[in-house]
Amino acid sequence: MKIIRFSLLAALAASAALAAPAPATKSVRDGIAAWQRSDYATAVAIWRPLAEKGDSDAAFNLGQAYRLGRGVSVDLAQAKTWLEKAARAGHLDAQTTLGLLLFDSGDRDSAMVWLKKAAERAEPRAMLVYGTALFNGDGVPKDPLMAYAYVSRAAAQGLDPAKATLAQMDGVLPVEFRRRAVEIALQNASEKPAPGSKPAAVAKAPAKAASKAQPPSPTLPAAASPARPATGSWRIQLGAFSKRSTAQALYSKLAGTASLAGHQPIYETAGSVIRLQIGGFASRDAASAACSALSAKGHACFPVGGK
Repeated sequence: MKIIRFSLLAALAASAALAAPAPATKSVRDGIAAWQRSDYATAVAIWRPLAEKGDSDAAFNLGQAYRLGRGVSVDLAQAKTWLEKAARAGHLDAQTTLGLLLFDSGDRDSAMVWLKKAAERAEPRAMLVYGTALFNGDGVPKDPLMAYAYVSRAAAQGLDPAKATLAQMDGVLPVEFRRRAVEIALQNASEKPAPGSKPAAVAKAPAKAASKAQPPSPTLPAAASPARPATGSWRIQLGAFSKRSTAQALYSKLAGTASLAGHQPIYETAGSVIRLQIGGFASRDAASAACSALSAKGHACFPVGGK
């Protein structure tokens, strides 16, 4: 059984406008204040000289600005550069964000280096992705014991995708095995954090856009079964969206739904929209039954056949 993840990140449209250079006396927190009032160009102008002088908070925030396209044009190469500077200085959020960005861009080996560092420091998103990689043997040697330990700690911190992944693991790992993994997790959680492991105060998006300030958590499928994934030709369509990230966010919310267990999400491009479909249903009746179950929970959908 392989636990599947999907693309984690989606950049925003951005303005290329820049403010005049800020006075040298400005601090990282001055940049945060500008960011929180949506004056992104001023925030970038404040953080850039500080980041160039080695301030890890400023470097992380500058990387976020390039990743999100706020105050500068979206530039993932620049985002990686500044995030790596902060990550190498021990910045926990930067290690996690860089790992997720590298993972999403296909550089799994480099991603695992940073996600492992952040997971060892108990960052929940990093523990989820690194733990899932350990379970699958995805870029790292398989280690289901440590995989369960990491994911259970992420779930204990309230990360919903981690709870869904843990449910998948519960379906295929013996109780005694899981008990030993939890003992390891509790032991690791009780250990003192390494010096500098507490993340510093950094800029978040304004409250009205806070969900876009950090990389989204990995999107995961519904509870797994030891059986092979469903391979029927019928699908159900849950909606059409202008951004892939919006479709992924909806699937993340529905990932733990029993009617979707064993079925794969499909992100189908149709002109300027992304259709979110779930595949593998054996018949129209099976697809309709899944739609009925989802509709009862307030999620409209309809069957799509012949693919």
